[in-house]
Amino acid sequence: MAKVNVGVIGLGFIGPAHMEALRRTGIVNVVAFSDNNPDVAKKSADQLGVDKYYIDYKELLKDPNIQAVHVCTPNFLHYPMVKDALLAGKHVICEKPLATTAKEAKELVELAEKQKVQNAVNFNLRFYPIVREVKTMAAKGDLGRIYAIHGSYLQDWLYYETDYNWRLEPAMSGESRAIADIGSHWMDMIENISGVKIEAVFADLLTVHEKRKKPTKPVETYSGKMLKPEDYIDVPITTEDYATVLFKFNNGSRGVLTVSQVSAGRKNRLYFEIDGSKKAVSYDSERPNELWIGNRDKANEHLLKDPSLLSPEARGIVSYPGGHNEGFPDTFKQMYKEYYGRILAGGTGPVNYATFKDGLRELELCDKIIESAKNEKWVKV
Repeated sequence: MAKVNVGVIGLGFIGPAHMEALRRTGIVNVVAFSDNNPDVAKKSADQLGVDKYYIDYKELLKDPNIQAVHVCTPNFLHYPMVKDALLAGKHVICEKPLATTAKEAKELVELAEKQKVQNAVNFNLRFYPIVREVKTMAAKGDLGRIYAIHGSYLQDWLYYETDYNWRLEPAMSGESRAIADIGSHWMDMIENISGVKIEAVFADLLTVHEKRKKPTKPVETYSGKMLKPEDYIDVPITTEDYATVLFKFNNGSRGVLTVSQVSAGRKNRLYFEIDGSKKAVSYDSERPNELWIGNRDKANEHLLKDPSLLSPEARGIVSYPGGHNEGFPDTFKQMYKEYYGRILAGGTGPVNYATFKDGLRELELCDKIIESAKNEKWVKV
């Protein structure tokens, strides 16, 4: 059976997650990876079961055996690495965001089209079966005319002033943080499944910790230990911990999104409710195999993920019978099965995954949200 040979660039949290999912597709060989830390690369080669690794990603791109690459590095590296990969003629999946500016993303969209390669941004959360079921319901008119869409994406990993990560530094992550990091997932999902588009935004952003304490030692040196005051330096924070955004959609409906990375107890909760003229639906990503369906004139319904109960469209991204939960790692697998299936089919087949154009769309939305917050007014998209 034909398989696609893939190289992965970057070995943080998400790079190994990509590798694990790629291997589960059955149609991909993970043949190499690159990481600029020689010690990490050597250790990871054994742990991840990959025979070949590179310190310089450009050497990986020169490997003629590699047909596609995954860019899994910090945000500020996405643009140059994706550009180099495209120029090398590789198919590319990039972690979101596609770049740190819309201008850079637009250039990558145009280059990918010129190079005639398959491209995607890793908005994997589209690939929960229940989310696909909602998309099918909306497309078939089961929800009726959509009146309103509201929800949130809440986390607590930056709850304390001593919580620190490279995403807090605009030079590495971009001008927006909470909106760009997790709000982009919500907006991408909502536009994809509802069929309506964001037309205007009104945003309010808040930095809860205007100063954070950045550790002066590598994480590995103090993991599980109490740091002393002298082990930190105070760093001013300019990106948002919290945001609320009002939306106007192109069908006349309204919406609101709350995003927070300082909500205690919320580890990674994407929630939405779509209110339509026939019924409403709501979804909670921390209970990803369940869908609430709201009715006016009969009892509400609670749909559990079961391929025998789902639409053919949603059933296509289910791997296990009812009662057997599928979650976050499975969304990667289902996305990559579709993406690499399309490559093996010569560029034909469905495109339910987010492309570079979708990645550009999210950066443009983030720009408008920042503009709105700065000027305290509605901004058209």
